[in-house]
Amino acid sequence: MRKKIFKLIFIVIIFLPLIMWMAWVITPKTKLVVAIIDKTMLTKEGQEHISLNWILNHERYTKTTKDAYDISHDYYGFFPQKDEKFRIKGLERFSKNQLEQLSLDADMVYFTDTYGIYNNEWFKKEDVGERSGMLYGGLSSKDIELLRLMKEKKKLIITEFNTIGSPTQSENRNQFENMFQLKWTGWTARYFDNLDISINKEIPQWLIRNYENTHKRKWPFTKSGIAFVNDKDEVVILQKDEHLTESLPHIVSNDYAQEHLSLPEKIKYPFWFDIMIPNLEVNDVVSKFEISANNAGKNELKKYGIPTTFPAVTMHKDQDYIFYYFSGDFSDNAVNITSSYFKGIGFFEGFFYNEQDALERKSFFWKFYRPMLSEILEDYNQNLND
Repeated sequence: MRKKIFKLIFIVIIFLPLIMWMAWVITPKTKLVVAIIDKTMLTKEGQEHISLNWILNHERYTKTTKDAYDISHDYYGFFPQKDEKFRIKGLERFSKNQLEQLSLDADMVYFTDTYGIYNNEWFKKEDVGERSGMLYGGLSSKDIELLRLMKEKKKLIITEFNTIGSPTQSENRNQFENMFQLKWTGWTARYFDNLDISINKEIPQWLIRNYENTHKRKWPFTKSGIAFVNDKDEVVILQKDEHLTESLPHIVSNDYAQEHLSLPEKIKYPFWFDIMIPNLEVNDVVSKFEISANNAGKNELKKYGIPTTFPAVTMHKDQDYIFYYFSGDFSDNAVNITSSYFKGIGFFEGFFYNEQDALERKSFFWKFYRPMLSEILEDYNQNLND
């Protein structure tokens, strides 16, 4: 009996992936033309938009009736090449007529990242912990024009963290804010599992220097916490126990998000995010960040006008236009694109992450980003075909 059980398990292990792959292969394709903008593509693996491509591939959304999206090719922005060479193929090269044609051809637009590429990141001789001159980046006037055209045509618009943050010029930022009634406070933030600079070498030198300039004292932190930085180079640090009852930021979703976007009620988020102020007469906040600050932490934030709760997912979904802003670097996630070729892979998601690791982000992909974006695309595609 035991031998039969082991034999059965062996057969399942061998043939289940094949069955899952075959089920994916026979799933009908759906043409959905997505204009992807990624100005922060350091490698051809495309970590800044790989999560989006994972979902497009898994759900069988294609750029033509038969051709799938290519991570390293099918986007607008910065294209890395060998030996520190690169090509820039962004919307900046488009004429007015070409932008109009793109807005007609594309079903939706997704700005995954406009932060861009800096000299010290691209030219390897530089110190990546320091700031340097920009090679390419920022939301351009042509990007704004495409957004305006897509909005006029009632196409789906998705943007996320840093679309209008540094290095976007204030004029273009103001146009975006007026267009979508969503204002950036100037603050961005990130969780660090260890703020001890003698141990954690990933803490940028500019962050340490700007903290010391802001507070006129040496960097004193040794525990986990959250670093807030604004466009004036001011830095605020909240540390575990001293300022925070729990150092990890969390995203809490309302009933609508749970029911219509399949989001969990609460989930940790350990990466970059920004603090936005939406016009609530126009937009809905369906998920929000919560910072677990104690009284000392709340007082520190209050000094700089930083709230303890703020939007994570802002939505405008009406007959005039459809718009989403994700206030985190949601599409940046080191998921394995190979797993997208297996139908039903979500049943095994627990094998892909360890939630006990505070810094891991794959659970965020599987529990938050994937269900949310899948629901958004499915709902939008159904309306396109009605």
